[in-house]
Amino acid sequence: MKPIWIVDDDQSIRFVLEKALLREGLPTRSFTNPREVLAALDVATEGDGPQILVSDIRMPGGSGLDLLEKVKAKLPGLPVIIMTAFSDLDSAVSAFQGGAFEYLPKPFDLHKAVELIRRAVEESQREEVAEERMAAAPEMLGQAPAMQDVFRAIGRLSQSMVTVMITGESGSGKELVARALHKHSPRANGPFIAINTAAIPKDLLESELFGHERGAFTGAQTLRRGRFEQADGGTLFLDEIGDMPFDLQTRLLRVLSDGHFYRVGGHNAVKANVRVIAATHQDLEQRVKEGSFREDLFHRLNVIRLRLPALRERREDVFMLTRHFLQQSAKQLGVEPKRISEAALQQLSLFNFPGNVRQLENICHWLTVMAPAQVIEPKDLPPEVLGATPEWKQAPPMLADRTEPLRQERAGDAEKPSATLYPSEASALATPQPAAPGIEPGGLASSQWETGLEAEALALLTSGRSDVWDVLTRRFESRLIQTALANTHGRRIEAAHKLGIGRNTITRKIQELNLE
Repeated sequence: MKPIWIVDDDQSIRFVLEKALLREGLPTRSFTNPREVLAALDVATEGDGPQILVSDIRMPGGSGLDLLEKVKAKLPGLPVIIMTAFSDLDSAVSAFQGGAFEYLPKPFDLHKAVELIRRAVEESQREEVAEERMAAAPEMLGQAPAMQDVFRAIGRLSQSMVTVMITGESGSGKELVARALHKHSPRANGPFIAINTAAIPKDLLESELFGHERGAFTGAQTLRRGRFEQADGGTLFLDEIGDMPFDLQTRLLRVLSDGHFYRVGGHNAVKANVRVIAATHQDLEQRVKEGSFREDLFHRLNVIRLRLPALRERREDVFMLTRHFLQQSAKQLGVEPKRISEAALQQLSLFNFPGNVRQLENICHWLTVMAPAQVIEPKDLPPEVLGATPEWKQAPPMLADRTEPLRQERAGDAEKPSATLYPSEASALATPQPAAPGIEPGGLASSQWETGLEAEALALLTSGRSDVWDVLTRRFESRLIQTALANTHGRRIEAAHKLGIGRNTITRKIQELNLE
């Protein structure tokens, strides 16, 4: 572990902090003035540089404020804790906005000082781990058309400072998109700060976002910079923005409008140069209608909307993602990567993944630990995958009757005459359509039969056949006409009328499809 650097001209302060930190297993290195620190930074390698810098504000041979500015220019991500006498605090606050992690007023309680340094160390280590993961792993994976659209959008937004709203289900990778937008923007050298507004209690969220002044509330013994100040010059990612309390939405709107805000308990406006990227899995338009989300804030955030597809909408990416996560899991655990058979991949790709990419990653971790052999077979898949019934098998009897022949007749369909599926009908297969006015759906959600169609199409596509369009078109038309005839007790003219086709068309289709 890299040492904590302590800078103070008072030998007793250095001695007390060194001993207290060594008892906690934290290595230290001490300096008497800023010149020594800057000289040491010039020759320091990546391994022996500081983990944290703890500096006094007034020292012979240099100011702690000047040292803060110079250190931040060299190491912008280094947490710096400033020690200051109570008489210095008010005059130094405005200058400290340039990057101090926290303040330690003198005289200080030794236990609280160690606790503060420990917190700074944890923050530093979290940032190091995040940077290592971002450098070691590809940003995002995906060959599906929906993901290619996302990649193109990231490319178009790469030189823009515009506010972006990312929508998508939980676990679909919204933070990865936000990080990619930051990494490819002119702010890439600035900090990327993420906060999940749904994970922080309402009473603490305001302080987390905007910081607080010393004495603002019970327990606020030092001034604390909020996430907006921490993200100055970079990007702030507000995840699950739809869960933000209504009263805080007003404060957020002001920051987005003019870049100014007040810390909790503060009287001086603080300015932050921050690009905001927001994300939600909720329908914000609906929340606006319900009165739980401000309409003006919605329009301020919704400048560019980027929708991230669910994993079930990009099933062709399951193969690539599975192999990637198995490699990643093996590397983290220090074991040989496991391989997965095509049959197991096929079984996995039919799963609906309600938890999206995050759930697939967890399944790969599970397989790395629990699968008994080096090659993963279908029987090795976790219980939720093996025990899940695809939605198209859960359908009412009419749908089950439709889909059963799709598997039974596969061998003989190649030789049968094909039927034409018009573009408008093909589009209806791919995109759920709303029911016509006054017509109630027949109790079957559109996603159910579409999921069954997707599963059958995927099975045929991966089997090597080259007539998948003709096979599925023929079956679709056969089942549609048979259902209509059953509904009209065999009356063809009435069936054709209900289907919206002509009498001659239904007669010709019955002959072509051998439905006599």
